[in-house]
Amino acid sequence: MSLFSRTEELPGLHGALRDCTPGGNGMKKFRAGDIAVINAANISRQEAQALIDVQPAAVVNVAEFSTGAIPNYGPHMLLDAEVLLLENVGTDFIAGFKDGKKARITDEGTIYAGDKVIGEGTSVERTKAEKDFSEARRSLVERMEAYFGNSIEFIHSEGPLLIDGLGIPEAGSEMKDRKVVIISPSEDHRNHIKGLRNFIREYEPILVGVDAGADSLIAQGYTPDLIVGNPRNIATESLRSGARVVLPADPDGTAEGLERIQDLGIGAMTFPAATDSATDLALLLADFHEAELIVQVGDSLDLDDIFAAKDHATPAAMLTRLKAGNRLVDSSAIINLYTVRTGGSMAWLWAVLGVLVALAVIVLVVGLGGDGTFANNLIDTWNNIALTFQGWF
Repeated sequence: MSLFSRTEELPGLHGALRDCTPGGNGMKKFRAGDIAVINAANISRQEAQALIDVQPAAVVNVAEFSTGAIPNYGPHMLLDAEVLLLENVGTDFIAGFKDGKKARITDEGTIYAGDKVIGEGTSVERTKAEKDFSEARRSLVERMEAYFGNSIEFIHSEGPLLIDGLGIPEAGSEMKDRKVVIISPSEDHRNHIKGLRNFIREYEPILVGVDAGADSLIAQGYTPDLIVGNPRNIATESLRSGARVVLPADPDGTAEGLERIQDLGIGAMTFPAATDSATDLALLLADFHEAELIVQVGDSLDLDDIFAAKDHATPAAMLTRLKAGNRLVDSSAIINLYTVRTGGSMAWLWAVLGVLVALAVIVLVVGLGGDGTFANNLIDTWNNIALTFQGWF
């Protein structure tokens, strides 16, 4: 039965709030008629279907169901399932309620817990969803035309770099047939470095710190082999760690932060290119020097990022990653390979192991506890046990 009740004294849709945001446990406790709280800009078909399967009375979105960046069908699916949609309630709303707390949503988009207002959002109607979809589809086509036009321009200007590696510094020649880990600053890059510790211990890869990613390596006890980035964004300790430093430079050779390097008395090489992304340059460096495997931490790129016009999803970034090809792998894939998942399916193995250990201890005690040889002690003990059982039966 739905928790929504039309007999409530106060008007609106009533239900229990469930935290279905990333990291929340609301989906595990969800019951039909609950109110799902999500944080999903441009909600996808898969995300929408997962919600429809648990039969919510309403979905409250911290973000917008459709930002206009991509034409997404998620809102249409939820509306087809007759689910009330409320968007743009803001990230502060997540901290303002407890999972399972009863709430009601008014027609004006106000969310109450008892008599207290805990959030406000905008109701999404069918007409708005259709309008957002049409505008997003038109905008996407226009942006993709401009995007690939800019990609062609980059190929025109940097064809020799992409094809023959013209201008790539010799720093990094030891990468040949070695595994390389490139660490770029990102929201969760420090945790990814921790997750790679077993991989780093086993293969001793070349470590490349990009901008503040070099500081993160130092903070976790590693010494970068190379640093690529603007010295103004990198700590002195990292620059003086002994790593070779590569400075991104404009096509005319002008390198920002060169004065800081000179003041510290550190040698550095410049890498002139028509991209200002140090991550792109680090990837080109590793690819040109024939690294066996390139593991990228931070600044990963996929088609969804390009569609959504993310800041790092530039034509240069796309072409750089295509250039690296099948040598390039995201750090998440490596971390998953080195993560041992335990659960109920492994419990039997530990039980068997415990029994074997116990048996081994018994054998040692019996074998070493008598006056005879190890084998004779075992035989005598076994015969005594057999005679005892015969006496019982």
